[in-house]
Order: sequence, then structure tokens, then C-alpha cells
Amino acid sequence: MSTVYTLPDGRAVLPVRALAVEVIAGPDAGRGVVASSETLTIGTAQGNDLVLSDPRVSRFHAELAPASAGLSVIDHDSTNGTFANGVRIERAVVPAGTVLMLGSTQLRVGDGRPIDLELADGAPAGLVGRSPLMRRLVARVQRAAQSDASVLIHGESGTGKELVARAVHSLGPRAAGPFVVVDCGARSPTLVASELFGHERGAFTGAERQHQGAFERAHGGTLFLDEIGELPPPLQAALLGVLERRAFRRLGGQKELSVDVRVVAASIRDLRADVISCSFRLDLYYRIAVATLELPPLRARADDVPLLVEHFLRECGHAGPVEALISPAAMEELGKQRFPGNVRELRNLIEGALALGEPLQAPAASAGAAGAGGAGAGAGAGAGTGAVPTGSYKEARASVLADFEARYLGALIQRTGGNVSRAAREAGMDRSHLIDLLRRHGLRGGD
Repeated sequence: MSTVYTLPDGRAVLPVRALAVEVIAGPDAGRGVVASSETLTIGTAQGNDLVLSDPRVSRFHAELAPASAGLSVIDHDSTNGTFANGVRIERAVVPAGTVLMLGSTQLRVGDGRPIDLELADGAPAGLVGRSPLMRRLVARVQRAAQSDASVLIHGESGTGKELVARAVHSLGPRAAGPFVVVDCGARSPTLVASELFGHERGAFTGAERQHQGAFERAHGGTLFLDEIGELPPPLQAALLGVLERRAFRRLGGQKELSVDVRVVAASIRDLRADVISCSFRLDLYYRIAVATLELPPLRARADDVPLLVEHFLRECGHAGPVEALISPAAMEELGKQRFPGNVRELRNLIEGALALGEPLQAPAASAGAAGAGGAGAGAGAGAGTGAVPTGSYKEARASVLADFEARYLGALIQRTGGNVSRAAREAGMDRSHLIDLLRRHGLRGGD
């Protein structure tokens, strides 16, 4: 990893690799681009770093990022695929200079001149972390907050999407206004529509009184739309209309109400892949993704674990030394955990240890693999048939969880024909997290 250094004016910067792409064959031959950030996106939709005219290329086709052994290539479930040396790839690391085939277009990918990323210090609005990943995220949050543009936040479950949304609000010009949250995936379409736009009395069965929706309540402030990818198509169209006109009508109402709201949205899903599959509207994506923030999983910033542990202890009222609840050895083990539940899972561990008044122990390293075979699989099978596992509570819980994961994932992969991307969308989880779980349980999926 590059070393952080300080400029004469006191700003901390991190030198990172820039990516370059050259179109060597196809309708756009001769064109090229060098990324101004750590990633480079390719597709036919405006907003990509490299916009192609090839009709066989998807709107958000692929994304490049630096990797230790070359360049990471991610295909966003494109219609016609991404190929390297004749092999279709979904996610792979290729050496610089590799020629990729997207539709009828050939691209040579490589490195450009290094760029300096400015990093932020401190923990504004509760964003805790000193790792380079977290510091650059904080810097991006601070920059995004200063405008009034819509923001899309993407990250795995438990990475803190609502916390980042609140930071965008509290660090921006609307901080004095309301911050209203709507979970788009937690209710039926009718109830989500009512929660967003409100309703008049008698608008539908059970509507016994007038109800102000989230857009009205958020007037002058920020509306946070969590899991926006779960909105069904009719509600996507309705939401787009409100964002374009800055006006709406309550369900069952005739009067059009003007609204002044900044929208911050979040999703565990890759909405670019959903745009390609036509399950999410391209025009709505443009509206909500003016600025995008990608939240790193906790396993990618393990250096922040001790800082987060201390932060959660203080928030929960623990005034004593950290070592009284977690030993240095246990802290070291925590830093090695994968944390599929990310920061939320770590906080739950801390709260559980405080509630029980016991020293915190890192989760057993073998717990996740118990369902893959051997004795662990036998214990899980007993749990799955109704028998109560023996041993300590922690061991029994790990056995039941491992059995559930193995059976659920096996059925999921079989049901989706081994397509990991489709399985991740159906399960409502991040694709990389699903891949980790499949590997842990000795299961495999394909393209």
C-alpha cells in the first residue's frame, strides 16, 4: 500500500494508481481515457468514464480498479459479456496491457500517471476510522455534502449506509432541516407509496385520516431512501416524476404540492446491473446517482477494528479501560475476522459482551466452516432435523447457523442455476459476500 504523506499546506494525500484504457478496435477505435479517480467505468450510458457507442456494449458494462497483481475487472451482468483472451469473465484480475473484448470493441487496459487522493482526518458526523480507505471515504463524504446534488450510497449490509447518509445531511447546507428515512424494501408497494407521498382520507382501505408523506416531512431537508433498488417499476416511475417536477400529489389527492428536498439513496444491490437487466430505470439511476459513495466492508479496513471497539464501548457507557473487556489477544483475533455483518456485527458483539458482563471473545474461526463437512456438518444436521445441539451456547449457535447457511446457500445456488449474480440479487446480499459464504461452505457458482 502507498504511504500517506503531508503536503506543505498540511493536507494529507495518498498516491494511488490511475487507470488508462485505449480503444484499439470497434466503432470508437482511437479513443482513450485516463481515470481521475481509483476506478474507471465503461459503458454506453452517459456518466461512465469511457462512453462507447458500440450497440453490443451494455449501458453500465464493466468497471476497472487497481489490484496488487494487476487490474481488477468487474463485469456488471452485461448482456454480451466481457472477455479476456477468449474467456468470459465476471470478476478477475488481469495484468496491465491485457486486451479486453466488450461487444465488438477491443480495449487495452493499463496504468496511467499516479494521482494523489486527499484524505480527511478526524471522525466527522460519527464516521470513525483512520485507515486510508476510511479517510478517503470521509473526504468524499465531505465533498459530496457541500453540494445539493443527489447521492447514491452502495455497500454491503452493516457497513453504515444510513450513518453516511446522515453525515452527508449534517455536513451540508441543509443540516438545520429535517432528515427523514424511508425503507423502500420493508413494506408493500401501496404502503411505500403512502409513506413517500402521503394520502388523503379514503384513498384506500384503512386510510381513515390524511397522512403527510416523507417528501412533505423532509421539506427543506434530506430524504434518505434506503434500499431504493427494491422499489417496483410503478413506484420508480412515480419517484422519477417527483424528482423531475419537484412536485407531487398525495394518494387520492388532486392538489399538487411543491417540495424542496435533497435525496440521498442507498442500496445493497448493484443498481448498474439492475439497469442492464431492466429491473431499475436508467433515467431514475441518473437522477439519484449524481454523486456516488462506495462503502468498504469492515474486512477491507481491519486496522480500524480497535478504534471502532473503543468507540462502541464509550457509546455504550463503558468508562473503564478497553483491556478490561477485551484482551490484546482477543483484539488481534477480531482484526482477523471476516465480519460478514460488517460494523453492525462488531457493534452487536460489543453490546452483547457488555450486557453479559463478560470479556469479549472473537467469534470462533472454525464456526463458519462447520457446515462444510466432518463433525461440524453432523452437528448441523442434527440441528436441522429438530435435535438440540450439545456443547456451550456459542458452539451450539455456531452449529445451527452453519447448518442453516449450508442448506440455504445450496438451495439458492441450485434454484438460480449456479448464477452467482442472480443468486445475490435474489438473496438481497452483496455478491462478494455471497462468494465468500459459498467458498466457506465448499459450494460453487458460475456465470
